[in-house]
Amino acid sequence: MKLEHLVTYRADLKPPVEVGAGPFGTRSIFDVVGGTAEGPRLRGKLLASGGDWLLVDANGTGYLDVRGTIETDDGARIYVHYHGVLELNEKVLSALAKGEETDYGDTYFMTQPRFETGDPRYQWLNRIVAVAEGRVLPNAVEYHVYQLVNG
Repeated sequence: MKLEHLVTYRADLKPPVEVGAGPFGTRSIFDVVGGTAEGPRLRGKLLASGGDWLLVDANGTGYLDVRGTIETDDGARIYVHYHGVLELNEKVLSALAKGEETDYGDTYFMTQPRFETGDPRYQWLNRIVAVAEGRVLPNAVEYHVYQLVNG
């Protein structure tokens, strides 16, 4: 098994809607307002139709629950859904407070994107397993997404 770069995408985000502390942690909702997707077989933009329903536990671990839609440069629509984990360490908290960015590897920020589409040109996405590493940008997040392939 090996990892093959699939796409890098950036999701531009509105400031969060703070739901507050609940029985499972502190909930914040981040609406996606746009973004880009660039890869060797997949290029387009993120539509303003998704978001992240982030839950942060008492230990400072964020649990992502993300949905979004990519519209490819050739007109296909691809639904993306994933869960993930973001360790809100000092580098992340500082970047968020100052409106700065983190580098890949500054924290544990991992996801498992799943793709769905009815467009015949991209049906192959329905059958792949992918993993991604993220980083924080000012008012955005960015992910390097990799497809698991036979080695």
